[in-house]
Amino acid sequence: MAFDPVQKILAIGTQSGSLRLFGRPGVECYCQHDSFAGVIQLQFLINEGALVSALADDTLHLWNLRQKRPAILHSLKFNKERITFCHLPFQSKWLYVGTERGNVHIVNVESFTLSGYVIMWNKAIELSSKSHPGLIVHISDNPMDEGKLLIGFESGTLVLWDLKSKKGEYRYSYDEAIHSVAWHHEGKQFVCSHSDGSLTVWNVRSPIKPAQIITPHAKQPKDGKKPESCKPILKVEYRTCKSGDPFIIFSGGLSYDTVGRRPCLTVMHGKSTAVLEMDYPIVDFLTLCETPYASDFQDPFAVVVLLEKDLVVVDLGQNGYPIFENPYPLDIHESPVTCCEYFADCPVDLIPALYYVGAKQKRQGYSKKEWPINGGNWGLGTQSYPEIIITGHADGSLKFWDASAITLQVLYKMKTSKVFEKSRNKEEKPFTDIVDEDPYAIQIISWCPESRMLCVAGVSAHVIVYKFSKQEVTTEVIQMLEIRLHYEINDLESPETDQTPTVGISCQGSNSQTANSQSHPSTSSTSSDGLRDNVPCLKIRSTPLKQAAGYQAEVVIQLVWVNGEPPQQITSLAVNSSYGLLVFGNCNGIAMVDYIQKTILLNLGTIELYGSNDPYQRQPKSPRKARQASGGLCDINESSTVLDDHCKSPTSAKMSRKLSLPTELKPDLELGVESKNRAQGINHHLEKRQLKNHGWNVKDNSFSRSRSSSVTSIDKESREAITALHFSETYTRKADTCTSPCLWVGTTLGTVLVIVLNLPPGGEQRLTQPVIVSPSGTILRLKGAMLRMAFLDTTGSLIHPAHDPWKEPNIQEEKDEKDKCRKLRPVSVSPSSSQEISETQYAVICSEKQAKVISLPSQNCVYKHNITETSFVLRADIVGLNGSTCLACFCANGHIMTFSLPSLRPLLDVNYLPLTDMRIARTFCFTNNGQALYLVSPTEIQRITYSQGTCENLQEMLGELFTPVETPDAPNRGFFKGLFGGGAQSLDREELFGESVAGKASRSLAQHIPGTGGIEGVKGAASGVAGELARARIALDERGQKLSELEERTAAMLYSADNFSKHAHEMMLKCKDKKWYQF
Repeated sequence: MAFDPVQKILAIGTQSGSLRLFGRPGVECYCQHDSFAGVIQLQFLINEGALVSALADDTLHLWNLRQKRPAILHSLKFNKERITFCHLPFQSKWLYVGTERGNVHIVNVESFTLSGYVIMWNKAIELSSKSHPGLIVHISDNPMDEGKLLIGFESGTLVLWDLKSKKGEYRYSYDEAIHSVAWHHEGKQFVCSHSDGSLTVWNVRSPIKPAQIITPHAKQPKDGKKPESCKPILKVEYRTCKSGDPFIIFSGGLSYDTVGRRPCLTVMHGKSTAVLEMDYPIVDFLTLCETPYASDFQDPFAVVVLLEKDLVVVDLGQNGYPIFENPYPLDIHESPVTCCEYFADCPVDLIPALYYVGAKQKRQGYSKKEWPINGGNWGLGTQSYPEIIITGHADGSLKFWDASAITLQVLYKMKTSKVFEKSRNKEEKPFTDIVDEDPYAIQIISWCPESRMLCVAGVSAHVIVYKFSKQEVTTEVIQMLEIRLHYEINDLESPETDQTPTVGISCQGSNSQTANSQSHPSTSSTSSDGLRDNVPCLKIRSTPLKQAAGYQAEVVIQLVWVNGEPPQQITSLAVNSSYGLLVFGNCNGIAMVDYIQKTILLNLGTIELYGSNDPYQRQPKSPRKARQASGGLCDINESSTVLDDHCKSPTSAKMSRKLSLPTELKPDLELGVESKNRAQGINHHLEKRQLKNHGWNVKDNSFSRSRSSSVTSIDKESREAITALHFSETYTRKADTCTSPCLWVGTTLGTVLVIVLNLPPGGEQRLTQPVIVSPSGTILRLKGAMLRMAFLDTTGSLIHPAHDPWKEPNIQEEKDEKDKCRKLRPVSVSPSSSQEISETQYAVICSEKQAKVISLPSQNCVYKHNITETSFVLRADIVGLNGSTCLACFCANGHIMTFSLPSLRPLLDVNYLPLTDMRIARTFCFTNNGQALYLVSPTEIQRITYSQGTCENLQEMLGELFTPVETPDAPNRGFFKGLFGGGAQSLDREELFGESVAGKASRSLAQHIPGTGGIEGVKGAASGVAGELARARIALDERGQKLSELEERTAAMLYSADNFSKHAHEMMLKCKDKKWYQF
């Protein structure tokens, strides 16, 4: 890590060669070294807008931070020696570089060339050691004398080198290896940390032995012996205060007998010692101070601690050392992400509402001060439309993120597991059945931004409906509905059609050895009644639940065990706030719930949706039994006849849909190969969000879905799963003259079925009268499993599903206002004579193989396009872009394709990212205005755009890391220090290290590589007006400085010429009358 105390910018390097630069909340930047070598050290050119990075491949890079997209200006590759440590004094252009051989080289950071001045290890130690002192672990100059350089060797030897006389002034030796060194600001003392957990304090002029030896965490023996050894103190910092005792802060040094103790940071201040435990191992830390001058009182106010999976900032100014609440989105992967959804062009009041309820969630114990890293400026603007990302996690939590700007900002967090009972201790068996781990993992998210209705489906075959409220409520009893959804097929006959659907899900028999035991464990355990039956997988909370402002659980729906068979996981989910309905499906069938009346409207096997029109002529194996149902499904031929009870026979077949099972996703950093292919035509948002290191462990990366165009498996045919659901108000039959509320259902066999919804009138009748559900008889077919459905009007504009505007559910409205709102709800499906048959619509249906546009109500296919023959579509979305609508697809072969609607003309086909990881398949999603995102690695989320307008605005959206700031004045030396020379001594480094004095370095030692930062900087700045003005201002300032310097030099030359003329005239007068022999 590195920190610029003037610009207030923090830089972090990683082992993969990436750089993260942080300013004020919302100002972030991501950079990547081309070599991907690990970053070993970072050094800011303080208040210069530049950064030096040292990599593990022995390369130094100079980054230009004065542009919105930082770029490398110069690089220097060391060929013969390995870089181990670097030091750049404040306001100096000479960088000290220590190597593995123990030598110190000096680099000019302006030209990035080596000086001929070299400090060789043998000359530095001379006869103080008989062996090689080891690699260099520390270099720093004396705060009060820039001409004295302190060099620390790994073996325990230190040398105070006099740069002018080119010899060692003092040499210090200790028995234990050195890890780090820190100076007192007066330059009379320094402290070293050692491998035995000790700290040694040395007086500069007393090199024989240390002035003090401290082992902070060791048990002090009573007999005066040497304290026991402890773990190494990896880093120490010594910071002084104007008023009060100095701070000594270090990491490590714990006793070896503290087994299992978490990593610690120790803060010693006066007589008090505080040990701060961290959640993860400490990588690095540094103290934040206001002054950039090492010779001044530092007065530290915070400590930045970089952990392996987090960033913590500790407030040193408050008792107890509380931490600051981190505003950066570093914890997006706090629990492994199992699904995500991306919403662009949301209602403008949505983000403030989520921020309002999220602000109330702030935990206690944080520092009350503002975040101390506050440099840089925000971009000139965000997107002109709000963007929200929702991430579902393995622990059942959801997070809402504001993605309107170039960076993510967490808005609101919620936990779905609160509605369930949890085991009180580790020994007690948790109330879970299907999965042993992560039973609350989020699998599918369905969200209506306009009404703020939220539904989530979990891995334990459960669905929760949430309503948004700004008021806190206490729910005495959580409403729960249990549904039996389990069916089996007796016989199968393939239809004699040319267009045979592709099987979309592979089903595995109970005897199969490849069945996923984690998702479907053995059900051999029996209760006293025999096989487990009518038992949900999770137990609902029995005590009152206090629900804070935000999303509050309305009803919980669970699929139950049937005759010893666990419920199958949910494959599709949809909610409609205008109708008050929720629908979901799995490989067995479909269920519909009226969440207003808390009743089950529909509970059918997929085959029963066909009725007598089933092309496969499948029949239920077992006789129908009594079942739960309210409302009913009318027969296709006789719409007035309500069907009898549903089939609920147990089945021995098990379905494993690996594409959508988050239970298989376990933390594992070794999964997958991250492809770095970048295709022309796709532009990245330069933002990768640092996440916590969790990932997935998928036993089989291959897809289990059959891609055969022929139907050969009776098992696969019979297990027809519901994969797409869409509520709409459209034409349901060919003879319809008006639109009516309906549900379109898509299956894995490429079938689209239409169900008509007869809603009661609004007001009180909606609370008492049932919703009538009936089939329409409409069946459409495509190749491949259905993925997405949508509807267009005659102009090609997208018809959004009906929705109710959000209103506070916990406030009783006046009756007149309530009735007025309910009158807006569509209330009837009876035909209206005012609507003409000419008012047509277009239905867009897309499967994993092809897309069709169907004209309604005639149901004629007007456009058809085969998307792929050799691969299959993973994700398809109908999105708005530049005022029009298009179909966006992401294929398993890595192609991103877009098609115009309704004509289905190809607009874009780019080979972007081959599918090498199940993570990408699960998380890739498109949204409006040419945006998309996916998890590119277990720890990073990648946003991309295929919109030209967004690409053009991207430069303006980026924040600025560098802002013109005056460098603070140097500390006042005082009268007596100035009189007796007690202040800081300056050094003319140019005179020592310049080529004219030190000579040239060997060409074979290091190779200079020019960067592209200058060209990119000009391009980046020229793309925006603000950047152009800033560049012009900087150029004028630099020109003014150069002119003033030239003027001063001219005046000095004139003065020197006058003096020379006077001396010459005096000499001439002296020698005028002298003879030659008198000289």
